[in-house]
Amino acid sequence: MARILIVDDSIVARMSLRSCLPKELHELAEAADGAGGVALFNSFVPTLTFLDLTMPGMDGAQALKEMKQIRPDAVIIILTADIQKRTIDMVNELGAFTVLKKPPQKQEVLSVLEQALQAAGANNG
Repeated sequence: MARILIVDDSIVARMSLRSCLPKELHELAEAADGAGGVALFNSFVPTLTFLDLTMPGMDGAQALKEMKQIRPDAVIIILTADIQKRTIDMVNELGAFTVLKKPPQKQEVLSVLEQALQAAGANNG
C-alpha cells in the first residue's frame, strides 16, 4: 500500500485530487500549507507527494526544497496552474518528479501515479 501526501491550500483541489486516487490501494494524508506539508512529510513518510506551488506562508517551491533535503529520493509531483517554462524549470531543478497542470484530469493523475509509484519502488528497492 502506497502512502500518498496531498499538500494544497485549497480544500476543493485536495478533494478533487483525492477523488482521482483509488482509495482501496492507498493511505492518504493531507496538509493545507507548505509548513504543514513538510511536517507531515516527516511524520507520515509518504511514498509520494502531490504538492501545490502557490500557497500562503511557505509556498510549494520552498516545501519541495525542504522535502528533498530531508529525503533526496522523495517522489514529489507538483500541481500548479502556473505552467510557465521558468516555473517548470525551477521545480525540475529542485527535484520534482513531474508537473501536472491544475486542475488535473483523472486519467492523467492515474498515469502519473503509476509512473511515480514505479519510481518510488525503484528508489526504495
